[in-house]
Amino acid sequence: MDESERNTAEQAAERAAIERDAVAHAINYRERLRTPWWWYLVGLAAASVLAAEFHISGLRLTDWIPFGVLLPLSAFIVWSFGRSDLRIADGELTVRGAHLPLRYVGAVVELDSTTLRRVVGREGDPQAFVSIRPFVGPGVQVLIEDPDDPTPYWILSTRHPHEVATLLRSVASQR
Repeated sequence: MDESERNTAEQAAERAAIERDAVAHAINYRERLRTPWWWYLVGLAAASVLAAEFHISGLRLTDWIPFGVLLPLSAFIVWSFGRSDLRIADGELTVRGAHLPLRYVGAVVELDSTTLRRVVGREGDPQAFVSIRPFVGPGVQVLIEDPDDPTPYWILSTRHPHEVATLLRSVASQR
């Protein structure tokens, strides 16, 4: 291979990399993984039962304090469970503060709720990155193709596993 052929091959490889990055940056997906409304009812009921236990103490002046503290605290805890976002934008997959550049995305597997629980449980790899929510059934498994990363795959909860898998596969197929 002479010098001009080598330069042409390098330029073609650079153009292909630029095109891959352009496709990866063009994808924009966001899913908010919010808690169901009935979780607030369960949290408030549990907090009310716990606060009612303080009534047994016999101090009438302090009856309102446990309710005033525990009811807002339970609502805050349930709200904080539902603050998770799944984003595919700007050339990376982001969930709960963790970032995965899309150039390292390998195979993507859609998981139903039963398979997701099995993969996270006894059949899972302890080095895997897991971001699941108990109120979201299905998810995806994203295999990592980064030789420097010890994490073999990511397991993510999503209400739309087919859509997320399709987007990630489109990026992986560009390589």
